[in-house]
Amino acid sequence: MKKRIGVVGTGLMGSAIAERLLGAGFEVLVHNRTRRKADRLIEMGAVWSDHPIADCDRVVISLYTSETVADMLDIFGASIRPGSILIDTTTGEPHQVVELAKRVEHQGGVYLDAPISGSSEQTRSKEVTTIVGGNRETVECCRDVFEAFSARVIHAGGVGSGSKMKLVSNVVLGLNRAALAEGLAFAKSIGVDPRSAFDVLLHSMAYSKIMDTKGEKMLSGDFRVAAKLSQHLKDIKIALGAAQHAGQKLPLSEAHAQLLIDAEQLGFGESDNCAIVRAFFPFALREENPLENSDD
Repeated sequence: MKKRIGVVGTGLMGSAIAERLLGAGFEVLVHNRTRRKADRLIEMGAVWSDHPIADCDRVVISLYTSETVADMLDIFGASIRPGSILIDTTTGEPHQVVELAKRVEHQGGVYLDAPISGSSEQTRSKEVTTIVGGNRETVECCRDVFEAFSARVIHAGGVGSGSKMKLVSNVVLGLNRAALAEGLAFAKSIGVDPRSAFDVLLHSMAYSKIMDTKGEKMLSGDFRVAAKLSQHLKDIKIALGAAQHAGQKLPLSEAHAQLLIDAEQLGFGESDNCAIVRAFFPFALREENPLENSDD
C-alpha cells in the first residue's frame, strides 16, 4: 500500500513538496484555505481532505507565518492524537515554533520545525536542504518524507533549532542576492555592460551560488516568481526581531530590509525576490529592464 501523507498549504512551496511526494509514490491528501489552489495537484493525483490531521498520521505544513499555522491548529488541532507527526516547513519565529510544539505535544503528537533552504523551483528539482528541529528519532522516522524533496537533510537540534538555522541561512542568502543586485547596478552606472560584469563575477572570487539562480533573471528582468520578494522581507524582519531580542546588531540586514521595502513599494512584492534589483532603479518604469543597454 502507498504511504499516506497530508500536505496543508498549496502555495508555491507546498505545491512543490506535494508534487515531489506524489512522484515518490506517496498517497498525498491536500488541504488549502482556498480549495481551487489545490486543483492542479488533484489533477496530478492528490486527494482533497477536509480534515487532513484526522486523515493522516504525518502532515506536512507549508504556510506563510507561524501565526497562520496557529490558526490552522485552531481549526484542526483537536484531531491530533498519539502518533500524529506535524512537519512544519514554514519559516517562523523560533519562540512561536516552540509554543506550537507544546500545543501539539500536549495532545500526544510530535512537532518538527523543518524549514527549507531553497526555492519552490529547487524543491521541484530536489536541490534544497531541509533543516529540521525536533526529536532525532522522529526525524529519522520521517526521513522518507524529507528525502522525497530534499538533496540534504540536516538535524539542527531540538524544536526551534531548524527555524533559527533557517533565519541564519536567509540572512546570508538575502545579502548575497542584494550584493549581486548592487554590483550589477554599479556596473551599469559607471558604463560597464552588466552582462560582461556578470561573466567576470561568475569566474572570480566574488562568485556565489546565488548567481546561478538569480543572475540571469536580474539581467533579463525575469521576475516570474519562485520565491516572493515580500515573503523574504517577512523572513528578514523575523531575523531582525530575533537579533534585537538577543542584543545583536545586524546593520547589513537592516539596509537589506529597506531595499526590500523599496522594491515592494515599487510594486514588486509579489514578484520573485530577485526583483530587489529594481530598488536600485527607483525612477525606471516597471515594464522596463534597467540593466539592458539602451541605444542611446
